[in-house]
Amino acid sequence: MAGKIRLEDRECPLSATLGVVGEWWTLLILHDAFDGYTRFDQFQENLKISSSMLTSRLRTLTANGLLERRRYQTHPDRYEYVLTELGRSLRPVIVALAAWGNSRLAPERRSMILVDRETGAEVEPVVVDRATGRPLDPERFVFAAGPAAGEVMRARYAGVVPEQPEG
Repeated sequence: MAGKIRLEDRECPLSATLGVVGEWWTLLILHDAFDGYTRFDQFQENLKISSSMLTSRLRTLTANGLLERRRYQTHPDRYEYVLTELGRSLRPVIVALAAWGNSRLAPERRSMILVDRETGAEVEPVVVDRATGRPLDPERFVFAAGPAAGEVMRARYAGVVPEQPEG
């Protein structure tokens, strides 16, 4: 996937992330994994995906540490695909994407909603700053060049935030 990333974006975490999970089927496979699917035939039946495409996507997800391939049967060998901790850490992203999609629909047109398991009440997820609890609105929170930023990234975000004195 690295070939699809522009040279100047190679250090961008968003570009790098999309290189791993930005493909259509990948997010749907992860969504199924969050719903408890683990076996090749389960993913294939639910998603109606070709076996070659599913094989390719599962290979990418395991190679990038999002799923772990575990043998559950021998003679013949059969494997399941289980979310790793890294894979589970993507759940808030999937939840936020689904919520964004639902926010564009009338309530009666939503085929899947997020609910509180105990009460059944629909919930509306928001992304917040862990330290302050404030929603990540663009007026207060912006991207800035990080410590490993190269020349292109530093130029892109020059002047975004005031320089902080060292010390």
